Order: sequence, then structure tokens, then C-alpha cells
Amino acid sequence: MARKKQSPPAASAKPAPPPPPTSAVVPIAPPPRSPGESPPWDRTTKTVVVIIGLLLLVLVTYRFQSLIGQVVAAAMLAYVLNPLIKFLDERTPLHRNTAILLVYLAVAALFLWAVVALGVAAYQQVITLIEEAPTIITNFLNWLNEFTSEPILIGPVTINPTTIDWTAVRDQLLGMIQPALSQGGRVLGSVATSTVTFFGSAFFVFIVSIYLAIELPKLGEYVGRFAHQPGYRQDAERVMREFGRIWSAYLRGQIILGLIIGAMVWIAMLALGVRNAFALGVIAGLLEFIPNVGPIISAVIAVIVAVFQPTNYLGLSPGYYALAVIAVMIVIQQVENSFLVPRIVGEALDLHPLIVIVGVFMGGSLAGITGAILAAPVLASIKLLGTYAWRKLFDLPPFPNPEDDHEEKINWRDRGRKLSQAIFGRFRK
Repeated sequence: MARKKQSPPAASAKPAPPPPPTSAVVPIAPPPRSPGESPPWDRTTKTVVVIIGLLLLVLVTYRFQSLIGQVVAAAMLAYVLNPLIKFLDERTPLHRNTAILLVYLAVAALFLWAVVALGVAAYQQVITLIEEAPTIITNFLNWLNEFTSEPILIGPVTINPTTIDWTAVRDQLLGMIQPALSQGGRVLGSVATSTVTFFGSAFFVFIVSIYLAIELPKLGEYVGRFAHQPGYRQDAERVMREFGRIWSAYLRGQIILGLIIGAMVWIAMLALGVRNAFALGVIAGLLEFIPNVGPIISAVIAVIVAVFQPTNYLGLSPGYYALAVIAVMIVIQQVENSFLVPRIVGEALDLHPLIVIVGVFMGGSLAGITGAILAAPVLASIKLLGTYAWRKLFDLPPFPNPEDDHEEKINWRDRGRKLSQAIFGRFRK
């Protein structure tokens, strides 16, 4: 009997896809609260609290502007001294608090010595300038009278400065100076009051800076606590390290540049025979903290001192003497921009010079000299946060370059080695 041909087994049917959702995803309900637990705030309450907090922050900032400047100065001092404190803490048996105390005592002693030495020198130079002011004005006007003894032709226009009565101008200038000279006692009183205020502010800055130096190692941990998710916590810690790289490169670099440029200006002005060469070097070193604009101001001050100087051992007229000072200051600035800045500061800020100049004027208009000094690192910090937000908006990695744990240490070591090789290598050849 013939068997029936068995049909092949039917293919196993694929499972039907799940039906599409018929409603929106239901949000997860918050866990039930105990009867005595505080209820959460709604969105309106949170918005009102944030707005009130921002208004109070603006009010406090406006009301205590001078105090905020002192706190910023204390933070800068703590950050600049932190590498030395860290070195003593890690390489010596000293505890960090003991190292902080020793470092700040040394800085306080150096600060008092500098204030006393510079104060005495400045007082003597101011007295000399007051005594020589009539002679300086007379000599300058005589030189100006000789320089304008002939008519000046500018195209079709002829300017005849010989009609100016320079004697009357001299008498008016001397008449303006005499009242200031007669109020010497009042000026000394105001100087004494300002000195007391200055030392009080300096004491406050030192005390606040000591407390900030103690808490500085915990700063990254404090910021990381605000980020609850692990990924954002890593981003916050990385941003804080980038902030540290920017501010350390700027502050420590500007201090080194200030010392070098101050010494160069002092030696150059001393070689040219410009009076008050040490004071000009100190001014040039301090103005290094104002990027791009400070060196121009220091050069203008040096030229003014040279023009008003009665005589010089080179036998040059005030005009040619000022040109010599301008040439020397230009050479110093070229050495700084082409030789010192790339090796000391590097590319930590990564800002265009035009942006820095605009930022300096904006910072000066908002917060005075403190705003002008901190304009460059603040702009670099804003750029860092803006880049992070921009890349997160387009779902890109927030930090395009991988981080090197020893980047800052290696950079500073390499810069120091390159700078020493560049300075002393030529003499060895």
C-alpha cells in the first residue's frame, strides 16, 4: 500500500510585533511621602526663588564692590602661592597648614620691606619732582619755543606758532602748580590716611587668602558635588582642571613677565641716564598684568619722564632723547612678544590680541583696575564654558582633545628648560 507523501513541515510563524502604544508614556510617579515630610516645590516657586536669588546677588555685588575686589585679590594670592605650598607639603615633613603659615609669613615680610623701600624712594622722588617742576616746565617751554621758531607748512595751510606767548603759558602753568605746592601738609595728611587704609585692606586680603589656601585642594570636590550623574561629575572636574590651567598659566606667567620686564626697563633706563629708572621699572613690571595695554602705558610714562628731564649725559635734546627711549621700549616689547611670552605663558589663553584689548577696556569700565587685570583670564574662562555648551548642543564630545594628567607640570618644566637654554645657550656658544 502506497504511503502518502508527507508534506514538508510548515515554517514556524514569526511572533507578531507588539502593538503600538496607544497613549503617551506615563511619567514615573514620585515615591510616596511620609506624613511629616516636606513637600517639593512646584516650577513657579522654583522660578521665583531663582529670580530673587539673582537679584540679591546683583544687589550684594553692587553694594560691596570694594570688598569683592579684595576677595578676588585674596583668591589670586592663594592660587599663585599654592604651588610653593604644595611643594613644601609633598616634599618636606611639614603639614600643609604649617607650610601655609610659613609661606604667608615670608610673603608678609617681603611685602612690608617692599612697601617701606618703595615708599621711601617714592617720597624722595616726589619731593625732587616738586622742587624741579618749575625748572622742568621752563626748559620744556624753551625747547618748544625753539622748535616752533619758524612757521610750519602743512599743504596750503601755514601755521605760525611764533605768535604764541610762551612766557604767559609758563606763568599760567606755574600759577597752577603753586597752589598744589602750598597744600603740602594736607597732602601728607591724606597720604597718611590712605596708608592706614591700604594696610588694613592688605591685612584683610592676607587673612582671607590664608583661609582660601587651606580650602583650595577641596575646590574641585565642592564643585563636583553639584553634579549628581557620574558623567556630568567628570565634566565638572575636567572643567575645573581646565580653569586651573588657564588661571595658573596667566597669573604665574604674568608675575614672571613682570619681574623680567621690570628688570629690563630698569637696566635700560639706567643705561640711558633716565631719572627714576627704578620707579619706571617697577611701574613697567606692575603694568604687565594689563595685557597689551599696560606695556604701552609704561612706555608713555617713560617717554614723558625723558622729555621733562632737564639734562642727560648723552647731550641729546629732549626730542631726540625721547626718541631714544621710545626705540628702547619698542625693542623690549618685541623681545617680550617674540621671545618671552611664547616660552612663559604659551597658548594657555588662546585669545586674539584684539579680543584681549577690547576685554581690557570693558573690564576697566566695569570693575576698574581689577577688571582690566582679570579681563584676559575671564574671557578665556568664558570661552571654555561657551565651547563646552556649544559642543553639548550639537551632541559632540565636550572636550575635543584628550586630557593629559601631567600636562601642566610638563608644560611648565619644558618652558623653564627652553627659556634657560635660550638665554644661556648663546653664551655657551
